[in-house]
This record gives sequence, structure tokens and C-alpha cells, in this order.
Amino acid sequence: MTSIKSIDHDFWKNPPWGNGKEKYRLGLKPIEKSQWFKDNISDSLKNYKKNLLESRYTDVIATTKDSTESQKVLAKKLKVNQRNYADLIADISLSVPDDLCIIESNGKQRLLAASICSPSYWNIKSKIGRPLKEIHKPVKTLNEKIGNPIEKFIKNAPFETPFLRENWLIHGDDQRMHLKAEEFPKGMVKDWIVRSERETLCKFSDDHSLFAINVRFQKLSSILKFQEAIEGLKRSLENMDQEEINYFGGNRKVDKIFEFITS
Repeated sequence: MTSIKSIDHDFWKNPPWGNGKEKYRLGLKPIEKSQWFKDNISDSLKNYKKNLLESRYTDVIATTKDSTESQKVLAKKLKVNQRNYADLIADISLSVPDDLCIIESNGKQRLLAASICSPSYWNIKSKIGRPLKEIHKPVKTLNEKIGNPIEKFIKNAPFETPFLRENWLIHGDDQRMHLKAEEFPKGMVKDWIVRSERETLCKFSDDHSLFAINVRFQKLSSILKFQEAIEGLKRSLENMDQEEINYFGGNRKVDKIFEFITS
């Protein structure tokens, strides 16, 4: 669905891996409320979401039976009044570019409702209703590194203060929907795509928080024009442990990327 037309200099001057600290870290920093949803949803992205809601609704929308009130509170907060779908989270998702996950702020911190039109290596059907700790479980070291910190953070986060972090992966294409991990990417490494995910977390009521993910893409080959971005990516790849490498796509993939950016 995406079309990468140019090099985003701001992206490469401040890449999602930063200066190359560990790949997975909590890394949340407060931002102004006006920056919670940084961009307006484009017509092309809205049409992409609408097409999925019409053709693959159960692949992109999931809710628990006790999530209705939290969806209503979020809709009011984001001033979404139009109702066209069975689940209000679907209507809300058309008002912003981000994918949306409503999470319990207290208790087991279950994932209550979600609209995920641009997943990267996960399927909402297998996550809905589960606590965050279980969702992070497939990557043991990820749970150890950010599991407890994120749970404590959500519980104690200030009301209506958004927090931001960046996540990233590298795919063989610029398709938005990856329900499961891809095999070794096709094509040459220079044609692979950096997928950056702008992730925000905001407690929007006493009992609920919203985790939002805004996806953007850049060609990996563009990194060759930005030496600091190269150095940061090298450090990030070097700092991955084996479970993180497996989740990322395996040793061969990591080695190929490292070879490309250092040759």
C-alpha cells in the first residue's frame, strides 16, 4: 500500500535505533499532548483501513466483551461521533493514522480492544484479552527487559500525558500487513525496507491506557548517505541477544544487513 517517494532526511538524522543502544528497551519519553497523534490520517491510509474493515474485519479488529465502556470513553476523548461498524474501535481507527490498542491500566493489564491494520509479526486474534506479560512472552528476553517496567509504567503513568518511543524492523517489502514473521527477505539487501513504528502510550481514563502505533517506511539503501545512522545501526545489531535475533529474522538476516552497511 505504501509508496516511498523520497529520502526522509529527518528520519535518517534521528533513526529509530537512536545511537545504537539495545534493540528492545522501554525508552518512553513524555511529549506534548498536541503531539500524541503527530499527523492527520491521509486519504490513502484511510482508504486502506476502510478496505480492510470491509474485507478482513476479524483480522484487524478484536474486542473483549467488557471493553465497550473503554471504547466509548476513547471515542469521546478523540471526538469520534460517527458510528458505522460493530465495534467503536473500528470507527475510532479511521480518525487517526495509528493502529490502536486499549489496555487495562490496572489489574492484569489485558488487551481489551484493538484495531491493527499494519501489524508487524503479530496477529491480534491471538493477543486479545491476554495480559501484556503473556503478549511479550514469545521473546523471553524482551519480557525480561521491558515486561515489568512497562507494566509498572502503565499502572503509574500520569493522566492524559502521552509518552513516545520508537520501534523498528527491516522487511523485504513495504507492505503494511505482516501477521507472522517473514522468511528470509527476497531480493537484494539494498532493496529491503526499514519499518519504523512511532509508538505512544497515554492513560486516557483512570482505568485504561491507549497504545498507538504509527508506521512509516524508508529504503535501507538510503542509510548509506548518513554515517551516524550507520554507526547506530551497527551498534544496535551487535547488541542483540540470540532471542532478539531470532525474532528480528535470524542470524543470516542480521549478518547480511551488517555486511551491507559496512561494505
